[in-house]
Amino acid sequence: MIERTNPRAAEAVVAQLPAPDADARQHSLQLVSLIRDEIAAAGGRIPFDRYMELALYAPGLGYYAAGARKFGAAGDFVTAPEISPLFARCLARQCREVLDGLPGGTILEVGAGSGILAADLLLELERLDCLPARYLILDLSPELQQRQRQTLSQHAPHLLERVEWLTAFPESAFCGLVIANELLDAMPVHRFRLSAGTLLEQFVGCNGERFELIWAAPESPAFAQHLAAALGQLGANDDYESEVNLRAGPWLVSLAHCLERGAVLLIDYGHSRAEYYHPARSRGTLMCHYRHRAHPDPLVYPGLQDITAHVDFTAIAEAALAAGFRVAGYTTQAFFLMGSGLDRLVAESDPDEAAAHLALVQGVRRLTLPTEMGERFKVLGLTKGWESPLSGFAMRDLRDRL
Repeated sequence: MIERTNPRAAEAVVAQLPAPDADARQHSLQLVSLIRDEIAAAGGRIPFDRYMELALYAPGLGYYAAGARKFGAAGDFVTAPEISPLFARCLARQCREVLDGLPGGTILEVGAGSGILAADLLLELERLDCLPARYLILDLSPELQQRQRQTLSQHAPHLLERVEWLTAFPESAFCGLVIANELLDAMPVHRFRLSAGTLLEQFVGCNGERFELIWAAPESPAFAQHLAAALGQLGANDDYESEVNLRAGPWLVSLAHCLERGAVLLIDYGHSRAEYYHPARSRGTLMCHYRHRAHPDPLVYPGLQDITAHVDFTAIAEAALAAGFRVAGYTTQAFFLMGSGLDRLVAESDPDEAAAHLALVQGVRRLTLPTEMGERFKVLGLTKGWESPLSGFAMRDLRDRL
C-alpha cells in the first residue's frame, strides 16, 4: 500500500511565502541536488527522518549548517533568550543552586543558537559570584559557532576565555549542568500514519523535479516497536498522523556518559504523551518556519527553512530514566521562571526608568503568558548523582502528568 501527497498543496504554501533571493535559491538547489542523489542511491525514497536530517544538518548546506541568519527579528523565529535577558537571569539562579554544590563545576550548553543565552547567563553568574570553571558549547555548525563567538565578544568579552566550543560530547566526564534550549524539537523525527487499521511510515521521494511525501509500509528498524506507547495511547484511532523521535534515547545515553554528577535542563515546546497523541491532534505537530511564517510543508525551500516537531516529554523522561538519570521536575516555562526568581527580578526594576521598565514588562508577558510561551514551553529537569531539589520546579511540579 503506497499513498502519495498532492503536489498542489506545496504550490499553495509557496504562494503565501516571500520568495528567496537568487543566492538563497541557488543554495537551496544545491541541497536539493544532494538529497535527490541520496534518494536515487536508496532506490527511490528515503525515510522522512533522513530527509529532515539532510535538510537541517547536511554539511555546508543544511539549515543549521549554512550561513543564513536564523534567530531574531532578521531570521525565521525568535527564541526566549532573544526576547528578554530575564530568561537567562532566571536560569542563572537555577544554575547557581547546582554550582554552589559542585565547586569548579562546568556548564555545557547544547545547541547555543545565536550565543545570546551563553552571554547573558555568564554575565548574570558573574554578578551572582558563581561563574563556572568552564562554559562548553556543543554545536555542529561552524557558522553558528562563529556567530556565537561574535555575540560573546560583543556582550561579554572578558568572559570569552572560559568558553570552549565542541562538535561532540566531552570525552572526559564532568560535574555541573547541561542546558538545551529548543534543541529537542530540531531532532529529526520519523512520521507515521494509521490508515484503515494499517501502520504506515512516511518517506520522501521524487516526482519529476519535485520532492513528494510517500506513505508506505514501515521499513525503518524497530519503527513499530518504538511506536508501541503512542499506538496504545491512540487505541483504535484511524486516519491519524504524527511523529516519533527515535534519536533522543541514544542522545540521552551519550549525555549520561559525559555527565558524572549534576543536572540537565531541557527547555522546549511540547506535551506529555497523553496530550501529544490526543485524538484531536490528528495531523501531528510537524511545523516549518520561514521568515517568521509558520506552515506545515517540509518540502518547501530545503535548507532555507526550519523544520521542527513538538517534544513528547513522556518519551524523553522514560529514555532519561533508562539512561541512568533521575527525573527531578517537569513544569511550564512560566512556573519554572517564577520558581527561579522572576518576581524578584521584576520587583528590582525601576518604573521611573520608563523605557527599560516597559521592555522588561513586555519580555515577562511574552515569556510567561499562556497565549505566548508560558504554557507551550515546558522544562524537564534531570539529575545524576544529585538529590537536592531544583527550585525552578518548586512552584508547580507536573511530573504526575508525564
